[in-house]
Amino acid sequence: MAPSILYGTCCCFIEFASGSRFYFDHYGLVPRRSSPRQADQIFTAGTVTMKMAPSLVRLYEQMPESKYVIAMGACSITGGMFSTDSYSTVRGVDKLIPVDVYLPGCPPKPEAVIDALTKLRKKISREIVEDRTLSQKRNRCFTTSHKLYVRRCTHTGTYEQELLYQSPSTLDISSETFFKSKSPVSSYKLVN
Repeated sequence: MAPSILYGTCCCFIEFASGSRFYFDHYGLVPRRSSPRQADQIFTAGTVTMKMAPSLVRLYEQMPESKYVIAMGACSITGGMFSTDSYSTVRGVDKLIPVDVYLPGCPPKPEAVIDALTKLRKKISREIVEDRTLSQKRNRCFTTSHKLYVRRCTHTGTYEQELLYQSPSTLDISSETFFKSKSPVSSYKLVN
């Protein structure tokens, strides 16, 4: 996987950033790029407010195609306990951007994070295989069957007689071919 962007606003992200016994860099989760134009996935965590929503959408739109989103935690998926009576909370990240993998929990366990990354990798590989299959179906060329005749080598200077055109001799042609006429008189009478 290419580099990812961690977009955290609340407790799930703080729990995730505090570290764990798992080496998340092995899974491509540690951000290596500061620009969204160089990343292919967003890992959202925490409550998204109405004030933060435009920046999340802009961040998603700046990413190149083949972009993926993992929503981590109850606050990111449903808005959490803050969304029921609040006018300033978005009730789920999927209202703003398309989410590929939902990771429930408050906060999710590190094993669940690894499982979500594994599911995302399977989804990406399935898309690659489907895309490859579709492109192979679109780019097929059908030809007619061709026959190959094996002949003797013509580089020796001796050619096969059947390959050369032989003009017929005049003795092989019947006399009626030369003396065809539309008259009712036979060709024998015309000659004599």
